[in-house]
Amino acid sequence: MTINIKEPIIFSNQLIAAFEEVIVTPKRSKTESYYTGVDLGTSCIVLAVLDENQQPVAGAYRYANVVKDGMIVDYLGAIQIVKELKMELEQKLATELHYCAAALPPGTETLDSGVIRHVVEAAGFEITALLDEPTAANGVLNIRNGAIVDIGGGTTGITILEEGQVIGVTDEATGGTHFSLVVSGAYGLSFEKADEFKRNALNHQELLPILTPVIEKVASIVNQAISSFNVSRIYLVGGTCCLTGIESIIEKETQIPTFKPDNPMFVTPIGIALSCTEIVL
Repeated sequence: MTINIKEPIIFSNQLIAAFEEVIVTPKRSKTESYYTGVDLGTSCIVLAVLDENQQPVAGAYRYANVVKDGMIVDYLGAIQIVKELKMELEQKLATELHYCAAALPPGTETLDSGVIRHVVEAAGFEITALLDEPTAANGVLNIRNGAIVDIGGGTTGITILEEGQVIGVTDEATGGTHFSLVVSGAYGLSFEKADEFKRNALNHQELLPILTPVIEKVASIVNQAISSFNVSRIYLVGGTCCLTGIESIIEKETQIPTFKPDNPMFVTPIGIALSCTEIVL
């Protein structure tokens, strides 16, 4: 039987497209419970809400600087943003959101898990699951073999899977922040303006040659992380991977087929929501 290695991307694209629709037009449901995923990213906080059939019904996000290198550095700011996004979605769905799941970069479980739990609880949620980000992403991708490379704002997390089991995990402090710093230096922009410029897809063709050395650095991190494993394909997730053409450079540097969803920024928050239940931790 021929295995379609693009199949995880096809499925995730369908789920992401449905989520993007409900960000604009939420779907009120007769479901008894809603399940929320809270993704506290370095550059963006995302809330994804699913119904009891695990279908997207609402979503919201806000760019923020309350997390640095995967660690919360503005505790009160994080609480306030999550609380405001929660209230916004509750108004749109005309109901209260009780349950949520959250995630954190691999390798930081003993350092930051308690803080993340306190943030979502202080925002009014009951937390039902706390998992690492690559595991959350794979809830959407459903990969059995390969490497998930999560390039976020502050770090790049790499998880290697074999027959559906995690056999290797690493996390390095190189991500979208470094991309924005390069853009800032190249164009003489403030960091905030450079970050905004980088996010605009209309600028990606112009930016790709400037950012290629940083992408190659990410690829070297990936190569080092997978060197001891038999990795035959790479799947990219995380907001930084929205940069058009990043997958081609990583594939060239690693010599491994590399794929990414249409909007890799939303893979992890949807996956976090998929792990949410009604059983409170």
